[in-house]
Amino acid sequence: MNEPSPAKLDPSIVASLFVEHADELRRFLVGILRDHNTASDVLQITFAKAVELGHTAREETLKGWLFRVAYNEAIVVKRRQAVRRRAAETLAAAGAPDVPPPDSRLVRFEDVERVRAAMHVLPPEQREVVNLRMYDELKFVEIAAKLNVPLGTVLTRMQAALKKLRKALDP
Repeated sequence: MNEPSPAKLDPSIVASLFVEHADELRRFLVGILRDHNTASDVLQITFAKAVELGHTAREETLKGWLFRVAYNEAIVVKRRQAVRRRAAETLAAAGAPDVPPPDSRLVRFEDVERVRAAMHVLPPEQREVVNLRMYDELKFVEIAAKLNVPLGTVLTRMQAALKKLRKALDP
């Protein structure tokens, strides 16, 4: 029932090939890739291909076939790494203006929450001036007219509020 497909190499043959050649192949791949983990990944891919395609090689050339497959897979990995490296360098050089850092939304949310908390510490008259200036985008003259207080009072309240906010928000 569980006979190997005629189009695949018998897994027991692949297992014996692994026992016989894995260490030598791994050293070969480390020499090419300069990374033990990547070499192990490529070694695994090589033996997976041996199961799938090893039947296409002649029995007396299986070792050479394994090395050729390993070499080709290592080159594919190196090319992918080079493409990723160049893409990262290009993004870094361009400043990646359209790509915000992954955590930027979280940092912005935390900043907004810190400002809101600091705003609640302000006295009500200072908080009102800041809200009218920042959120309603009113000019100081318009704020003075709306609150029915002198312009100097509005400016003093804003200055005091900003000083308190800076102190509260300074890390």
